[in-house]
Amino acid sequence: MAKQFFIEGRAANGLTYSDYFNNAVKQAESADISNMGDDEKHMLEYTRLNIKRSERVDKTYTVSPELQAKLKAITKPQIWMVITEIWCGDSAQNLPYIVKMAEVNPLINLRIVLRDQNADIMDEYLTNGTKSIPILVAFDETGNELFKWGPRPFEAAELVRNAKAAGKTKDQFIEELHLWYGRNKGAALESEFIKFLA
Repeated sequence: MAKQFFIEGRAANGLTYSDYFNNAVKQAESADISNMGDDEKHMLEYTRLNIKRSERVDKTYTVSPELQAKLKAITKPQIWMVITEIWCGDSAQNLPYIVKMAEVNPLINLRIVLRDQNADIMDEYLTNGTKSIPILVAFDETGNELFKWGPRPFEAAELVRNAKAAGKTKDQFIEELHLWYGRNKGAALESEFIKFLA
């Protein structure tokens, strides 16, 4: 049975990726650092870095023939709802790939809902009790869930788990994580989506 937020049209009427990304660029460019505390300045720097990460993926990634075939095999409309926020580093590294995947088939309508403005939706898709993002949930047009992905590829999640177990600081494992993303170039993410779409 469809969840209430889906019935209300909040998944289907979420932001397009271009609106989401353009809003982020505007916020980053118009930010007034003179009134910001250190945490806010740090978050702004991170947002600007994320914009560059997303632009890099967008310029360099092409969906593989194998995944294209799986995406083109979809014959009924789907909504791919992504829960995220622009400051999220994992989102900057994964969302542009997902957007390119969705663009392969016009039957896929990718929409973004902002986590902090949609707490009730986020609460439906916690990861081990945490509000980790990005989360993608694919629905058919009546609101049945087809698959769920997130907040990062399994291999990346393992890297973070092992780093935490080894006592590394957040700054240390975040640096390792983004190096992994840069080297992997979406291969792990593609592999996971090929399995979902099989």
